[in-house]
Amino acid sequence: MTTTSHAGTASAADRGQLLHTMMSDHAKALLAYAEKLLNDRHTAEDIVQEALIRAWPHAERLYSTEGSVRGWLLKVIRNLVVDRMRSAAARHETVGAEVRDVCLPDHSGAVLTSVEATDLLRQLSPEHREVLLHTCMYGSTAQETARILGIPVGTVKSRRHYALNILRAKAGQGRLRPEP
Repeated sequence: MTTTSHAGTASAADRGQLLHTMMSDHAKALLAYAEKLLNDRHTAEDIVQEALIRAWPHAERLYSTEGSVRGWLLKVIRNLVVDRMRSAAARHETVGAEVRDVCLPDHSGAVLTSVEATDLLRQLSPEHREVLLHTCMYGSTAQETARILGIPVGTVKSRRHYALNILRAKAGQGRLRPEP
């Protein structure tokens, strides 16, 4: 009974040494292969670890037969990758693939409108533009704008009215497109 126990321990020690040899001889190649298949280093490391765990009970047989140890390990890696991808596909997930093509909303219309609006504002007199800046952009009332600019409230209202009419007329000529 002691002999059997000792023989089982020696067998495990031999398998441990064979596993160590397997790792030192093939780990880099296995990791490179798995990473190439997955495009993900961390998942590739997991796959290689799983392949080596599966190889450990069969280490004696792998080294005692004529076949290639690396070939067997590469096949195990490939099968594990395929299993993981099939499993992920069944869950509608992507393994090892980064989202490279992200659809972003098209804001070119807003940019074009902004450029055209800026161009139209530059065509206004500085007085009209200043009143629009305070009343439309800053949200100031006519009274606040009059106080800030040091002009009568009636002048503020008049300048705002004429400035907006000029902008509407230019927009009606197709120079300024409304937002969709």
